[in-house]
Amino acid sequence: MPIIKNDINDIIENARKNSYETPWIEFKTNNYNSQMIGEYISALSNTAALFNHEKAFMIWGIDDKTHEIIGTTFDPQNEKIGNQGLDLWISTQLNPQIQFYFHKTVINDQRLVLLEINRASSIPVQFKGVEYIRIDSYKKKLKEYPDTERELWAIFSQKPFESLIAMENVSTDMALRMLDYASYFDMLSLDLPSDKNGFVDALLEEGMISKHETGNYNITNLGAILFAKKLSDFPALERKAIRVIKYEGVDRISSASKEQIIWKGYANGFEGLIEYINNLLPNNEILGKALRKVVPMYPEIAVRELVANAIIHQNFFMTGTSPLIEIFSNRLEITNPGVPLIDKSRFVDHPPVSRNEKLASFMRRIGVCEERGSGYDKVVFQTEFYQLPAPDIDIYNDHTKITLFAHIEYSKMTKNDRQRACYLHACLKRVNREYMTNSSLRDRFKIEIKNSSMISRLLNDTCEAGLIKISEESTSDKNRRYLPFWA
Repeated sequence: MPIIKNDINDIIENARKNSYETPWIEFKTNNYNSQMIGEYISALSNTAALFNHEKAFMIWGIDDKTHEIIGTTFDPQNEKIGNQGLDLWISTQLNPQIQFYFHKTVINDQRLVLLEINRASSIPVQFKGVEYIRIDSYKKKLKEYPDTERELWAIFSQKPFESLIAMENVSTDMALRMLDYASYFDMLSLDLPSDKNGFVDALLEEGMISKHETGNYNITNLGAILFAKKLSDFPALERKAIRVIKYEGVDRISSASKEQIIWKGYANGFEGLIEYINNLLPNNEILGKALRKVVPMYPEIAVRELVANAIIHQNFFMTGTSPLIEIFSNRLEITNPGVPLIDKSRFVDHPPVSRNEKLASFMRRIGVCEERGSGYDKVVFQTEFYQLPAPDIDIYNDHTKITLFAHIEYSKMTKNDRQRACYLHACLKRVNREYMTNSSLRDRFKIEIKNSSMISRLLNDTCEAGLIKISEESTSDKNRRYLPFWA
């Protein structure tokens, strides 16, 4: 969104304080050639990205040597190129199109014009097919500076979603009203500061807010997605709110008995989200050593970990989609935007790789998810302990779905269900420096020893499917030990 009218003069006065033109600010007097303006929009937008600034500015009416206010005759509303206004014509020549705004103001009885330019975000901005950059306060073609071009492309590839701006140029009071800062201190077991400056300093240090050129603050995506009181207050993040749907039957044709959107941020709303999900889940009766016990159908640790993974590992740059939790009578499906960065067959043993490391790191700090590298292991362990079928992972073109299944007897499982459980049991044993055996797999399925032959058949079938292999250390058929295929 454009800067508000009251801030225009503050930005101009702050720009004048510098003893030289900063790379993302250009001063002009009465030179308002349309070609020149278009080239500078490209140059300043790319330069702002290079220096990690959200905005760049062109200011008419300032002497570029002394920075004195001298006024200008430029009026962007009076400029035409053919039948098009200046701003419309320039926007048609930019690729990709970026937001820019002309603002008129008066300071010391002198007319000035401020051109506000958003930074390039994903690729360098071109004007009429040419990319420009500022070098030592001069506008140059980017191709003439290959080192700078490589650096700019590296920035585009590294700019994380969390550091982008969710809401720009808000006052201290507004930032604190929109973020649940009290939950931040509570979750980290920190004492509340004695004044507003203490709250602001903590949020700045965490990267949840950043300084704006006017002296106000920007709320970053990290701050908003974690601690928004209401995500719908942030237009770019409204569709990132988590949806929970419960169906009456086993398919989506069944009417949804409950549907809820969780509007709170992912951190301050997580415990409420998990409680809401657990209250919708059915129960399961498990057989212990001596008695039966009624427990939730799906272990809370597994639900917490999978919901946290969907939040943390989603691709935030995908639009119009968000994490989705769907509860059916026979399964729980958790879907997130984006495909995993590691092979789905290696979820148990591979250290996690996150697109959103700042988000992941903070969620671990507050105990929302497990320690690095142990999360999916615990999901598999808990499903075995609760005598459930093994979780399943489906990868689509641009989404990932993990399914937890309700309890089902071994005899009613499909061949794929059994082999998947066998493979994951071998993985779990491997990461614990153990081997899978007929005995351990029987215990996983609660199969009596007299039926060990059916487990032997499963082991043979899973070997033939290429999911597991016999350990070279096995000494006899009776004492065979098994490893996952990758071990």
